Amino acid sequence: MFPYLALAEEKPWQPGPYDGVELKILHKNELTGGVVVLRKFHPGVTVPAHTHPEANEWAWILSGEWEESGVSYTAGTLFFAGKGIQHGPHVAKTEVVSLTVFDGPLTVV
Repeated sequence: MFPYLALAEEKPWQPGPYDGVELKILHKNELTGGVVVLRKFHPGVTVPAHTHPEANEWAWILSGEWEESGVSYTAGTLFFAGKGIQHGPHVAKTEVVSLTVFDGPLTVV
């Protein structure tokens, strides 16, 4: 048995750091501030270029179509952005759901 279990259907969607983005926090590490989240991007949402100064980010696209630098990506794509590295803009061509891990506090600059 795993020592921690989260059922996504039991977690509420909550507003994300940008309009049209919602987060479902599956786990938060109270020591590091790191989180494992489902992120939902509504169709047409553009997230501007940004950095996460306190966390590395891994994002795995579960569904939808996402555009980065004019290239479209779909389910099965893994993105990585190191702490303090600018990335984006991200464009949700359709509704996009990703499983995303931040290994430190989810701050955006």
